[in-house]
Amino acid sequence: MLGYTESVCPVCLKKVEARKVRAGNQVFLEKSCPEHGDFRALIWNGAPAYETFDRERCFVSPVAPAVKADRGCPDDCGLCPQHRQRTCCVLLEVTSRCNLVCPVCFASSQAETDAQTAGSKNEPDLENIRHRFEAMMGMGGPFNIQLSGGEPTMRNDLADIIRMGKETGFPFFQLNTNGIRIGKDFAYLKELADAGLDCVFLQFDGLREETYRALRGRELLKEKMDAIAACVRAHVGVVLVPVIVPGINDGEVGDILNFALEHMPAVRGVHFQPASQFGRYDPRLSKKHFTLPDLLRAIETQTGGKMKAEHFSPGNAENPYCSFSGNFVLQKDGTLQTWGKEKTCGCGTEDASRKAREFVARQWAAPPEPYRCSDSPFHSRPACCDTSSLDDFLERLEHDTLAVSAMGFMDAWTLDLDRLKECYIHVVTGEEPVRLIPFCAYNLTAQDGTCKYRGHEKGN
Repeated sequence: MLGYTESVCPVCLKKVEARKVRAGNQVFLEKSCPEHGDFRALIWNGAPAYETFDRERCFVSPVAPAVKADRGCPDDCGLCPQHRQRTCCVLLEVTSRCNLVCPVCFASSQAETDAQTAGSKNEPDLENIRHRFEAMMGMGGPFNIQLSGGEPTMRNDLADIIRMGKETGFPFFQLNTNGIRIGKDFAYLKELADAGLDCVFLQFDGLREETYRALRGRELLKEKMDAIAACVRAHVGVVLVPVIVPGINDGEVGDILNFALEHMPAVRGVHFQPASQFGRYDPRLSKKHFTLPDLLRAIETQTGGKMKAEHFSPGNAENPYCSFSGNFVLQKDGTLQTWGKEKTCGCGTEDASRKAREFVARQWAAPPEPYRCSDSPFHSRPACCDTSSLDDFLERLEHDTLAVSAMGFMDAWTLDLDRLKECYIHVVTGEEPVRLIPFCAYNLTAQDGTCKYRGHEKGN
């Protein structure tokens, strides 16, 4: 027995008591619902040991809670006064439309390409979005904004949304996208960049078409390459976002990282997301949870030790069992050097979420453009460039760095309310009062597909 917490029943989503239990080198979350019986889910699988990932941390309350804590977590999200961390990143869902019907989709988006359907499924208008921006400034903003959906590029007025947000005071905008439109419509991407888009958070599940057929329903590798090349032309940073499903692409972790290293500085980072059973999750896919230690071992093994588990550390703002990250500089000889590994948590202030917000904005955006002597569609820092050692090191910190991170989102089987209360990635809602709901709570999905928050309010 490692400890007690609270969770929810995967069938009815009612709050239940839970306990964390070790069995060998694995840790399970066990819980029982009076109506639906017992449940057991793997939350930690093997080395590094579960206890070694914990760290001392202090809690800080939200600036302006939007709801009272009457029923308790996760029933009073908004945030409530019992939340223990301030906001870092906010997902602003600008449409529910999409140009794919992925077998794995936390938003359960449907393909709609007819322009006449715009706004037909809770697609907020510009005035509603402006209201959200203004409300968030009074809730501790500015935050980093992730334009999400659905597929955000289904909207033709996305540049107007970015400009509006920048004018309101939000400094960093990232586009969560499958890359299809930006790879073939450069004028559209250039308009987004001119409006202030800082980063493209690109769905990138692997380098095999079989992977895309399994997880996205069609072959997409060319579209991914076109999107990256377009971002280089538009001078927009790219972060690759692989959703990892056991038996599908857990063997491509090293290939994705090597691809990222080969395509710096166009690619600024890789952010792994082991699949959680949110929204739509094809029942033919594995139900096994790919845990953070599974991923750490895959990174070390599949990169041949270039990146080791010891190079990564748990997040400094959120609960330590939610994420890990490591930063790497590519040396002239092709080796990797770690840098910037933080040991502190920013205890006692809002510094933890602020520092995380500032690091993401600095690292994930495109670096300053150096002079060019290469015709590569990806690389803007050619290997032939030679400077003094100090200048070379400083330039490498700007252009030859790769941020590698992972976020282990919780679903109805693995939800730990102690972790949820420390979440700093939130979804902004569109009704009064405007609320900030932790990502894992907003997308919490019961066994029959019912969501706890998503789709239950107008304007979302």
